[in-house]
Amino acid sequence: MLAITGGGTGGHLAIAKALAQELSKRQIPCIYIGSLTGQDRMWFERSDLFSAVYFLDSTGVVNKRGLARLAALHRIYKAARECRRIFARHSVRAVISVGGFSAAGASLATLGSKIQLFIHEQNAISGALNKLLAPFATQIFGSFAPLSKNFYRCDYPVREEFFGRARTRTEIRTILFLGGSQGARAINDIALTLAPSLLARGLRIIHQCGARDEERVRESYAREGILERVELFAFSPVLIDFLAQSDVCISRAGAGSVWENCANGLPCFFIPYPFAAKDHQYHNALEFANANLAQVCRESSLDSEQILAFLDALSPRLAQVSQTLQSKISPNGAQTIISRVLERVGI
Repeated sequence: MLAITGGGTGGHLAIAKALAQELSKRQIPCIYIGSLTGQDRMWFERSDLFSAVYFLDSTGVVNKRGLARLAALHRIYKAARECRRIFARHSVRAVISVGGFSAAGASLATLGSKIQLFIHEQNAISGALNKLLAPFATQIFGSFAPLSKNFYRCDYPVREEFFGRARTRTEIRTILFLGGSQGARAINDIALTLAPSLLARGLRIIHQCGARDEERVRESYAREGILERVELFAFSPVLIDFLAQSDVCISRAGAGSVWENCANGLPCFFIPYPFAAKDHQYHNALEFANANLAQVCRESSLDSEQILAFLDALSPRLAQVSQTLQSKISPNGAQTIISRVLERVGI
């Protein structure tokens, strides 16, 4: 039996789901261990991908201080003890951690045992938990530059739909502003600033603004008299539809987003979230900017002229960039990880 652990946010959970789906294809049973906090229960409480699911009382430690940090560490200690019992109950032979605070209990519970630990590091910069556990892991998987001796570079586990809807862009006709389900005020603001110029160029604008900022953004477009010319929405469960229609995306640089856009062949102008842990979004974006496949700009120095200049420079080489992005990733990420884990475990 294998155990998958980790989550908290959609990025971590999407990888957990992709790995569980690959195990299911091979008819290999697994369990899931997550947290009562975050999105874990929403994703997997009723999932048929797992033989059993567990949601433990754990929380993050990194941003806490004083007594709050001690309380968080005590919760993780209790979760680790509970995980030892869960491992024995299901005869777990290996744990695959996809990161996030939800992974702490099960990952730490492997220490000092015969249970092998495998880690998937999403980002170009390791998170605190993964960095702590790296010396004890059998293997660390990732899609950016090698981070440790036992690192195995592989394709990012991206859902098949992003590959299935991929296309080579040949002309810039549609711009997508993507702030995520929670929205990104900086991206919303630059979209509002740029919209008149983009519409004057005859471009179509799609804008995901997030629920928290929707009213302000909608009113701003209305005051400019262009609301009806912008496809504005707070959130969509079928975001792939909008990506597939777009020719350029202006977005944050979370690991899931950068690789999903890559798989779809969608060139990007990245505006990393400035408060991401260890500035990992900036370093994620650099993977593509250094290969001349994207541009990255700090939020603090962002202005509309930079984006217009990016569009002008990209236009003559759009097809080349789009094709190169598609060649940078294959749909075999989850398959490669699971094959490697099973080989090392002897299943």
